[in-house]
Amino acid sequence: MKLPGHDAIARQAGEHLVTHRVTLPRKVVERPLRQVAKRLVMALAVLVATALVVYADHDGYHDNSDGSVDLLDAFYYATVTLSTTGYGDITPVSDSARLTNIFVITPLRVLFLIILVGTTLEVLTERTREEWRLNRWRSALRDHTVVVGFGTKGRSAIKTVCATGLRKEQVVVVDPSSKVIDAANAEGFAGVMGDATRSEVLKRAEVHRARQIIVAPQRDDTAVLVTLTARQLNRGANIVAAVREEENAPLLRQSGADAVITSSGAAGRLLGLSVLSPAAGMVMEDLIQQGSGLDIVERPVVRAEVGRGPRETDDLVVSVLRGHRVLGYDDPSVGTLRLTDRLITIVRVTPGAQVTPHRPVNGD
Repeated sequence: MKLPGHDAIARQAGEHLVTHRVTLPRKVVERPLRQVAKRLVMALAVLVATALVVYADHDGYHDNSDGSVDLLDAFYYATVTLSTTGYGDITPVSDSARLTNIFVITPLRVLFLIILVGTTLEVLTERTREEWRLNRWRSALRDHTVVVGFGTKGRSAIKTVCATGLRKEQVVVVDPSSKVIDAANAEGFAGVMGDATRSEVLKRAEVHRARQIIVAPQRDDTAVLVTLTARQLNRGANIVAAVREEENAPLLRQSGADAVITSSGAAGRLLGLSVLSPAAGMVMEDLIQQGSGLDIVERPVVRAEVGRGPRETDDLVVSVLRGHRVLGYDDPSVGTLRLTDRLITIVRVTPGAQVTPHRPVNGD
């Protein structure tokens, strides 16, 4: 047993104690700083244009200080006019200057205010819009897949599940790293930043309404705590966990995992098989790569197959799921297939084609 004690677990939880938040994927058209810079340039252009308009007709303006309006006075007048300050020390006195103020200066003033006020309002309303998006996302999220850990194992798991037809909108990634969550958002997945061993973080991922939970953190002790917490929040979800050490697999099952994959052991067995038979290793690698070549899938028994043996079907049957038992294709107790059975079969697919396995609902 290579799990640390309670003190080590507490220290780990303290290290990952971060403010959790939910982020949804979005299409970023332009960087915020670039947007602000562009609007400032537009505002400056409006200011310069206004000053040049005033200077072009400077004889129609009167300055209370010296009576004449030069270029500096024109910029001063444009600044106080566009900002609606209006000290009144420089005023249009000729008819042409007043007409210019009506048809040119006033529209420029409105444009200037729209640019500045629009930028301010956009910043102020961004949080409101984000909250609205989150509330709509939460209300629509049902029977989704929660992936804890977006490392190599988590990414591969999502890729495999999505290859069977699962939409990216139905996947939520939980990870303590903001950079990892940003990477998940960039790939189209919703993300929750925080320590998944804390129930409030998993609740933000709506884990209590999830159909499937994939636990793939970097540490085995974290996987145990996450599985315990997830099972407590959702009794009916299908929880699949990954561990590094084989001896920790029973603890994961006791914590509530329906299936436990030993990553180091599986890789070692594949290496050993490849040494003994490179061709067999290639076949096994092909089987675990979803979406091309040979795929292993689960599907229900169709009516035309009822009463037949596992070898009498069109597909290559590996195992038969009967109730809670997994029976080999050559198990004498299988007999003939029943309508309530499910089959684990090997099928050949082409790149781009989707093989959608049967996903039993909770309680099946």
